[in-house]
Amino acid sequence: MSTDHRAASKKYWDDSHGSQSYDRSVIKTDDWLERFDDIIMNTDKPILDLGCGGGNDTLYLISKGKRVIPCDLSEIAIENIRKNFPEIGEAYCFDMLDGIPFEDGSFDVVIADLCLHYFTEKDTERILKEIRRILTSGGHLIFRVNSLHDVNHGAGKGTEIEKHVFETESGTLKRFFDEDDTRYIFRDFDIEYLNEEIMSRYKFEKRLFRGCVKNC
Repeated sequence: MSTDHRAASKKYWDDSHGSQSYDRSVIKTDDWLERFDDIIMNTDKPILDLGCGGGNDTLYLISKGKRVIPCDLSEIAIENIRKNFPEIGEAYCFDMLDGIPFEDGSFDVVIADLCLHYFTEKDTERILKEIRRILTSGGHLIFRVNSLHDVNHGAGKGTEIEKHVFETESGTLKRFFDEDDTRYIFRDFDIEYLNEEIMSRYKFEKRLFRGCVKNC
């Protein structure tokens, strides 16, 4: 019997966010968005924070005085966001596999921090097509995705169901990228920045690709 990856993912993230007891005072940010502050500060539109999780990037963007629309697959994550950031007028729970529920050209900037690597190649391309649709012409997607070298966080573990995509013990999918993978999957954008880096916000260092691409 095949695994329902969509249901497994929703359960995993609801359980993950439900097990955390935190408030705004303990949410941690890191400096990954600072490189793109000129892009962030140059928009008067709200910024879409896809896969907002606990609100790390939402907190950073609010600190810059920006309007933010946080979104996540987990209803519990969105409940926490609304509790911790009462000044936010809009926050949405939806599955990106069903599309992104905003009108064409709604955003100059979309943030996708560690949320685009949970899908097959076909589904990732559908999601990126949706992101292009909701971005303005010349708008930017700023992202981070798992590196193929991210051994502390699952690289090479589980059952490989397609190249660099693994089914984990929890039934979720996890994709890992090398530079060629990353350039290929974002081929319909203009790549303005791409670099393999180390993030130290977690207990164990995480290797990832940080990127900024322009909608053309």
